[in-house]
This record gives sequence, structure tokens and C-alpha cells, in this order.
Amino acid sequence: MSITSYDPTTGLPGGTIEETPPDEVTAAVARSAAAAPWVAGAAPAERRGWLYAVAAALEEHRGELAALAQSETALGLPRLEGEVLRAAGQLRFYADVAVEGSYLAATLDEATATAPALARVNQPLGPVAVFGASNFPFAFGLLGNDFASALAAGCPVVAKAHPAHPLLSARLAALAADALERAGAPLGTLSTVTGMQAGIDLVRADEITAVAFTGSQGGGMALWRAAGERERVIPVYAEMGTVNPVVVTPAAVSRTAEVAAGLAGSFTLGNGQFCTKPGLALAPAGSGFAAAVAQALRAVAPDPVMLTSPIAAAVRAGLGELTAAGGRPVETAGGEGDGWRAPAAVLEADAAALVPGSRLLAECFGPVVIVAEYRDQTELASILDRLQGALAASVITAGADDPHAPALVRTLSAKVGRVMVDDWPTGVAYTWAQQHGGPWPSTTDPRTTSVGAAALDRFVRPVTYQSIPDAWLPPALQPANPWHLPRRINGTVHLAG
Repeated sequence: MSITSYDPTTGLPGGTIEETPPDEVTAAVARSAAAAPWVAGAAPAERRGWLYAVAAALEEHRGELAALAQSETALGLPRLEGEVLRAAGQLRFYADVAVEGSYLAATLDEATATAPALARVNQPLGPVAVFGASNFPFAFGLLGNDFASALAAGCPVVAKAHPAHPLLSARLAALAADALERAGAPLGTLSTVTGMQAGIDLVRADEITAVAFTGSQGGGMALWRAAGERERVIPVYAEMGTVNPVVVTPAAVSRTAEVAAGLAGSFTLGNGQFCTKPGLALAPAGSGFAAAVAQALRAVAPDPVMLTSPIAAAVRAGLGELTAAGGRPVETAGGEGDGWRAPAAVLEADAAALVPGSRLLAECFGPVVIVAEYRDQTELASILDRLQGALAASVITAGADDPHAPALVRTLSAKVGRVMVDDWPTGVAYTWAQQHGGPWPSTTDPRTTSVGAAALDRFVRPVTYQSIPDAWLPPALQPANPWHLPRRINGTVHLAG
């Protein structure tokens, strides 16, 4: 069996990659398990060297990788070349987070008359299975955020190649393997498998300790169920995306044309194939916001080429389902021609139709947005209460004195992982304060993030050592502090030194 690569602009095949048979999946997992103690025991500074080496390899092959990605994703060379640089930056960022060391939460309590000496530290889980996304082949792909944060935390990775860009996945795996070997990382630090069955076999492998996934709700739930059926259940950190709401306050109606243009740019960015794409806009009654967004869409004049044939088909099917659920088409654009094309669309719906279980409140992964009007703050509050959990939400205001904005920010913070004011959700920066995760069903664990410094927290667990001689403690807890970590000693924070 093989996976075929396709050019989304034409639908023509471009090559094949063989699927990984069961015995090779077993061998890949075994290599990862053998490497796990060595990866976990390496100092964060050593792991930084490994990740920096992979980053340098990406940059060195930037043009080649972008061209290969373009042939499989049609996302555009300028974006893809920039995304290679972003992926390299992510690798270095997570490496630096590891060296900073606070993710280990090293804590020491000296013995007292009523308690023994205790020392607590986060330790790596072990081999992690990574399932990258189709829409960001570098930033969220085989060597994306999940790979970088897992390895930075001290876990070897077995990554599944994405079927939307199998040739690119194979090339990335080869470049990374070479860079890791030259940097001194142990064999098995990164392994890859290809094929749907190989992915399921990977999740079921006894040695795998956690799963990181970015993609559709159906795919994430399948992995979550497979992990839950194991004899030894493991966590699945699935970022699945949902409808990310935008709320326009009554006072912001004076900015309708400007806001509509911003929304049109956001929901069509990347042909709507962002997990943070705004999918539902709530505007005051009588604002004419749906018509304004339709006009803005005409100005953008998109001709969306989707990543895969199934995604294009799902957009078309989704539009039919949204219409059947009460959505009324206001404007469509594009969708004709060869390859994996689908239309961009603006629909409007009555607020009364936005009820739990309605298709109107489920994600349509593509350049599609629904606009609904609310009569007053009471109706708006009722609508927001009925929304699913989501990754992000935007509050569009008339400025710092907008009387309705503070309450909306508080309300939406209970529904999403990231709230923004007068800004759009598309785009997720890798920083210390970033949160890319939200309440169910946007993620399987709302306490975690797949982007940002806290992403390392998913791949460690706390262990306490009681009455242990200093020399027997892990390096992170030893009195000499050989890894130069910030630590809490008897309740007082001591900075690295």
C-alpha cells in the first residue's frame, strides 16, 4: 500500500510513499523506547543543541522545502518560505524554554520536625506519538510545535507523516534525522511512520506514553478512543478546532465597513483552513453586517484551492448542511475550475436557530462564515451561553470606553482559550504567554496548550523524592544545581545560577 501525493491546483498525482508495515512500526517504537532514558537524561542545554541543529537544517533547505510543500499544498511560496523560518524559530524557542528550566518546577523542602525532606520535579513521560496538521506543513507538521515541545521536554518522538503532504513529510524526516545524528542525539530520538493503520498501531503501542494531534474533530476523537481502549491508558492532547465567535458591540456599528473587511480577510486567510478561523459573527440587529461582510468578500475576490479533495468536498457538503439548518447564503466567491477548489461564502442565520446540536454551531473547515444578529444584550448573552467551547474569540469594540466590552471579555473567557479585543484570531504566536487550546470540543484537555512555552507541560509528570540522599537525586534537584535551573527551596524562589 502507498500514499499518493497530489497537486491541489490540478488534482494530478505527483508521487507516492509506501505505508509503514506493522513490523516497522514496532521497530520504530522500540528505537524510541530505547532512546527515551538517554533523551530524558540529557541536560536541557544538550537538547537545545539538537533542536538548533534541526532548525539550521530547515533554514539551509528553505527554498527546496517550500517548493516541495507548494506542490502538495498550493499555499503559496511566500507563505511557505516564511513558514519554514517560523518552524525554525519554534524549534529554537522551545529549546530555550527547556534551558530556562521553569517547566521542570523543581521544588525542594528541607526536613522539619513534622515532615521529611521532600524534592519534587517534573520528569519526561517517554516516547510521544505526534500527528501533525495538513494546513501548516512546517509550523504544525512533522517537525512543528508538538515535535519541538516534546523533544525539548525530554521525550523522543515517533511522528506520523501527513497524507496531505507525504513527500514533504519524508524529506523533513530525512533532514531531521541527519541533523540529529550529527548533533549527537541518540538513535530513535525521532522516528516516522506513514499510513492510517500505522497511526493507529502507533497509538496502541505499549511504549507510547502520550499522543499529540492537530487536525479534525473526527481524527482527534478516533485517536482519543484508541488511547482510551489501551490496557494502560495514555493522554491524548488533541487540538481539533471549532467555531471561533466574533462579537460586534452596539457601539462598534459605526465601524461596520472596517470590521467587515477585517473579518473577510481573517475567515478567508489560508482559504479558511486555520483552526482559529472565525466562523460565527454576532452583530447588533439592523447593523447590516452580513451585507457588509458580503461586500468585503467581493473585494477580496478569493478563489480558494483547498489542501485535499476531502476538505474541498467537506466545504461543499458543509454549505448544504448549513443551509438546511437555517443558514441563508448572502455571497459566494470562487469554487470553479480544476483541482481541489471550493467556494468562499457568507451566510446569515436567525439567532433563534443557534441552538445546541445545530450544524450552525459546528465547524465548517474552509472559507465560510455565518452572521447572526442579536436584538439586545439579553439575547446576546443567551446565544453565547449556547456556544461550544472554542480556541479563540474576538470582541470588536468602539474603543476603551465601550460599555459592553468588559462583560463580553469575561463571558467569552469561560468559552475559549484566547480572547482578543479589536483583533482577529487567525495566527498563533509562539511566546511565553500563548494559549492555543480551549474547552471541549476544541481540545481534549483545556488545561494545556499546543503552542507557547507551556506546551512542554504536556509531556512531563511530577515525581516527589522523599528522604533521598542528595547524590541520588536527579540533576534538577541536586544541591549543586548542575542544570542551572530556577528552583523553589523551602517556599522561596531561587533563580538559576
